[in-house]
Amino acid sequence: MSETKAVNVLFLCTHNSARSILAEACLNHLGKGRFKGFSAGSSPRENQQPNPVALEVLQRAGIATEGLHSKSWDVFASPDAPVMDLVITVCDNAAGEVCPYWPGQPATAHWGYADPSEVQGSPEQRFDAFRQTLHLMRRRLELLVNLPEHNLNKLMLEKSVRALAAT
Repeated sequence: MSETKAVNVLFLCTHNSARSILAEACLNHLGKGRFKGFSAGSSPRENQQPNPVALEVLQRAGIATEGLHSKSWDVFASPDAPVMDLVITVCDNAAGEVCPYWPGQPATAHWGYADPSEVQGSPEQRFDAFRQTLHLMRRRLELLVNLPEHNLNKLMLEKSVRALAAT
């Protein structure tokens, strides 16, 4: 990878409303042009929107939410879609599904996170679940964006990102 080309990372989840949205926004915040985050869902519901609690958590963390929207992973399998260097599933359901063919055969990894939108309880408890998920993602994403340049070729990238799943 050249130093001028951003590493395109696609985060996948089932509905593309919480975990994948959090990861996309956080990577774009941390990536400083070196990484570009995208997100999609394997089966977003009709008229799916990002979870409002996810957007609130991002905003309170100082992370931009403009342009975030739920979409199907089919968008990224089309010929005019940006070519992904890395595809990371962030929920166990999406990890077990047969993914479409990704142009360029990107490196892949699975980083499983519990679904914060399934937490029942007070608004504060729900907010804390999303905040905790963002915190866990941010730790891994900070390690990703700080990988040395030589770790960003396809084989090393896949190995490095899969190792981050254990952190």
